[in-house]
Amino acid sequence: MAKDKVKTKTKKYTRSRNMFDPKSKKPFKLSRSKIEDSIRCKRCLYLDRRLGIGKPSMPGFSLNIAVDALLKKEFNFHRANASTHPLMEKYGIDAVPFQHEKMDEWRNNFKGITHHHEPTNFIITGAVDDVWINKQGELLIVDYKATSTQEKVTLEGEYKEGYKRQIEIYQWLFRKEGFKVSNKGYFVYANGKKDREAFDGRLDFDVDIIEYEGDDSWVEGAIIEIHECLMSDELPDSGSKCEFCVYRKAAQKIEK
Repeated sequence: MAKDKVKTKTKKYTRSRNMFDPKSKKPFKLSRSKIEDSIRCKRCLYLDRRLGIGKPSMPGFSLNIAVDALLKKEFNFHRANASTHPLMEKYGIDAVPFQHEKMDEWRNNFKGITHHHEPTNFIITGAVDDVWINKQGELLIVDYKATSTQEKVTLEGEYKEGYKRQIEIYQWLFRKEGFKVSNKGYFVYANGKKDREAFDGRLDFDVDIIEYEGDDSWVEGAIIEIHECLMSDELPDSGSKCEFCVYRKAAQKIEK
């Protein structure tokens, strides 16, 4: 497929903040979510970070945010006491929540854990939900998830591949910052129950822990590919399953 040349000097775009400039020597901040975007569709990433045309924003998932906040309070209690959460005991996880002065920063969506990737001059960032530490001194990366399904919660499914990559990027970040990190990560999954007779102003959850064996060997290559993509003056091809690109192309045909 022929590449589309980018006319950067003649077009006005919707955003000028945090856009990549190939001529700039200043480190460029690249979030964990943008790495995920690049895997799904490099064209959308390019439109966003090179040309300032972002995808439509998604609504906030208030219930998920509430579950995250409550889980953090629970695990913070055990972090302060250097004790094991009952859920961890239930699943035979010999670890405790990790105590570190930067924990709040690592969890902050506007800060997170950061690493300066010198080959690309990118500042890679990611906000982790939690970090535990085992008896071997290895960090265990933890992600909180909330759903509501009558099926058994698993890590199977196309969109959950993104969840796995999320943990692997965090594992990569912590390793790059000098921490000893286990390949084992964990999902704390809260599943809203639908089998109660009435709502009564209360939503109950079953909470499970799912272990995941991560492999962050792909992360370095993905960052290099993103740099090559953003340095180019050509729009990359659309991702094979990108719904946004399908919509744009369909709309363009009707508009013309």
